[in-house]
Amino acid sequence: MAVDYASALARVHELVRLYSAPNLSVATELCDSRPAEAIAYKVVSADMSSFDLTYGDLRKRSEQFAASLYELGVRPGDRVATLMGKSVEYLVSLMGIWRLGAVHVPIFTAFAPPAIAFRLSNSEAKIVICDESQQAKLVPGEDIPASAPWKVITTAPVDQMLLGALLFSAVIEASRPGFKAAALGGDAPVIQIFTSGTTGTPKGVAVPAKALAGFQTYAEYGLGLTKDDLYWCAADPGWAYGLYFGILGSFTTGVPSILLQANFDPATTFEVLSKFGVTNFTAAPTVYRSLRAYAGTVPPITKLRCASSAGEPLTPEVNEWAGGVLGVLVHDHFGQTEAGMLFNNHHHPDLACALKPGSMGIPLPGWSALVLKEFADEPAEIGELGRVAIELKDSPLAWFSGYLNDPVKSAEKFAGNGRWYLTGDAGRKDQDGYYFFSSRDDDVIIMAGYRIGPFEIESVIVTHPAVSECAIIAVPDLQRGEVLEAYVVLKAGETPSAERTKDIQSWVKVRYAAHAYPRAVHFVDALPKTASGKIQRFVLRQERRAQLAAAAAE
Repeated sequence: MAVDYASALARVHELVRLYSAPNLSVATELCDSRPAEAIAYKVVSADMSSFDLTYGDLRKRSEQFAASLYELGVRPGDRVATLMGKSVEYLVSLMGIWRLGAVHVPIFTAFAPPAIAFRLSNSEAKIVICDESQQAKLVPGEDIPASAPWKVITTAPVDQMLLGALLFSAVIEASRPGFKAAALGGDAPVIQIFTSGTTGTPKGVAVPAKALAGFQTYAEYGLGLTKDDLYWCAADPGWAYGLYFGILGSFTTGVPSILLQANFDPATTFEVLSKFGVTNFTAAPTVYRSLRAYAGTVPPITKLRCASSAGEPLTPEVNEWAGGVLGVLVHDHFGQTEAGMLFNNHHHPDLACALKPGSMGIPLPGWSALVLKEFADEPAEIGELGRVAIELKDSPLAWFSGYLNDPVKSAEKFAGNGRWYLTGDAGRKDQDGYYFFSSRDDDVIIMAGYRIGPFEIESVIVTHPAVSECAIIAVPDLQRGEVLEAYVVLKAGETPSAERTKDIQSWVKVRYAAHAYPRAVHFVDALPKTASGKIQRFVLRQERRAQLAAAAAE
């Protein structure tokens, strides 16, 4: 594996100096320093019509918006939330927030009022900006207080129930361009984002401006973005990946990007890739699996140069399909809300390596990684399953210091008296330096002394020609401690049966290991997932253990 880390590390240190500067102005760096005529985004509608948003347009409108926010009482450091889909108003809002020196609080549009209220209250947001489709969620009721401490700005005609709400266009028109960009330096927060909270209360993470060094490093080396690319990140910016590496990946590099104003469907995705000549595309594995399952006519895709995946591990059947249809293989990447991207199958030629199925790649320059033993703060052996960690003293891109107002959870993220940052994921490193994700720490299965990562078994089962998706869990077993059980979604036209169960079990025995086959196979219509598409194994574990307990009590 021949990679040129030296030149990449030199670039990392250059970016760290830029974004850590005490006089850094985020809006100046991300917007005002670009040529006014340069394209920031190609905005595409569902009917495939499009127009270009230039940096000059973005600067003017965000100056007006920043001035209006100031008139509404927002000051540097105050929190301003967005409950918005992808739109020009969304981009203007973000740049206006950062121009003022305020802090952006992203809220995913699929959230219901309780989750929205939690984030607005916990962040102490002064303003929330929403789309028309989100207005009803902000109407006072069981979860939203009648005298909410935040003001509402909406991009569409104001719902009569939203008393006091302001119209976005009127807010813009109320102010003139020319608002001076704040220069608060690299330690000032630019984002307050919340972890997904699938196993507990969501935790607040303050993202400082200096974290942009890591975001741009990933854009350049992980994604391999170049000035000639047309970039499209299909991830929702209500989540870390879509915001950090979609929106900020575009703004930090100045590479023009696609902003699709339409809900996801495979036909539209293929049409955008083909019609607009996207050269660099990234999306969650669920998107690629949906594209793979699409039964319609696929238009020719001739300009795609790089394809990337993140959010959950990429299962191997995707690349069995991608080379022939997309013309390129999909590179799997791994990162976290608290850090940004950590491991990648990099596209940049200085770091490009052969893909290994199931591997999340090698560390991004600027991060020093290792695997720690499960029960001891010392490095694991090559190939040993352990805790994936980061050596902080050798990681110039590190910026996370703990969760907001949660010292207990913060302490759990570090080991060795602050020497190591713990990702909370189990994995292993092979003799060539590639890292392999196994599971979240609490998903690891111990069966008859064997430590088994569910992802490795899932990766085998999803290659079965009858299987669409799969999740592996552990259930208690008196003899073995734990045994594996599989939850399987079959492809359309396939029928559950005892024969199919035996076939899947045999598939695992032959292609992985005789001892690691699922002792039971449950055929289901769908798997429980987070709003961002990650499989929630813990939900399946809880449901299965409740079933077994009920059966034992009969």
